[in-house]
Amino acid sequence: MTTLLAISGSLRRDSANTMLLRAAVALAPAGVRIVLYEGVDQLPFFNPDIETAPPPVVRELRGMLSAADGIIVASPEYAHGVPGAFKNALDWLVGCAELGSKPVALMNTSARAVHAHAALAEILTTMGWTVIAAASPVIAVANRGFDAAHIAADPALAGPLRAAIEALVLATRAEVTP
Repeated sequence: MTTLLAISGSLRRDSANTMLLRAAVALAPAGVRIVLYEGVDQLPFFNPDIETAPPPVVRELRGMLSAADGIIVASPEYAHGVPGAFKNALDWLVGCAELGSKPVALMNTSARAVHAHAALAEILTTMGWTVIAAASPVIAVANRGFDAAHIAADPALAGPLRAAIEALVLATRAEVTP
C-alpha cells in the first residue's frame, strides 16, 4: 500500500485547495491511500528554541510525513506569497533530515497563482523534497465553488488529478525523476 499525505495551505474549510485534495482522496487508485492532514491551524508558531523537542502536534505532523511515501500540497496564493500558517508548518519541518527526498505533487488551483507556486517549489526543494513536475498540474477550480464530489465527478478535472496522483505514485517507487 502506498500512502500519500495531502496538505492544504488554506485554513478555509471550503477552500478550493482543500476541495481538490478531498477529491484526490476520493480518486485514489487501488493500492493507494491518501490521508488529508487538517492540523495546520493547530501548529504553534515556529520557535527554533524548541525545534528539537517540539509540541505533540508538531511531532504528529512529522510522524505522518515520515510514514508517508509521498506528499501532495495544494496552497493558495496570498499577496503573491505562501499563506503564513502554511509557511509556519513548513518551518517546523525544515530541520527534519528524515523527510529529505520525499516526492511531492505541488498542485495549483489557479493559473494566476504563479508566485506562491514558485515560492513553494523553491521552499520544498530547499528542504530536500523532490517536486515532481508530472505530478504538479494546474487544475483550475479556484473561485468556482466546486466541492470535492464535483471535482471527482468532472472528467476534465478528475483526469488531470488522477494523472498527477499516478505520477506521484510512480515517483515514490523511484521510477521517474522530477
